[in-house]
Amino acid sequence: MPVRDWLLSLSPEDRKMIGDDIRTAEFGWPVGMPLCRSLTGRKGLWEIRSNLNSGRISRVLFCVHNGTMVLLHGFIKKTQKTPDRDLDLATARQKGLTP
Repeated sequence: MPVRDWLLSLSPEDRKMIGDDIRTAEFGWPVGMPLCRSLTGRKGLWEIRSNLNSGRISRVLFCVHNGTMVLLHGFIKKTQKTPDRDLDLATARQKGLTP
């Protein structure tokens, strides 16, 4: 449960903001921009886009597997472009899901 562990490492305020966005995406699915966006070139991979305090932004990468939202990876974004290493990690976790 890597996303859960990541969330627990954040401040309670950040955790609440990200949690609210995850809940909105889960219960309002399908949700589009500005909250959710599919990732180009990464089939079935989506991101939840959260704006945190102090101008910081976070991303939670997820997929829909057997009708269930599966959170694959979460991180605080430091550059405009999402690092390939974060995308590759989420893709690897997505491929590891059992059919």
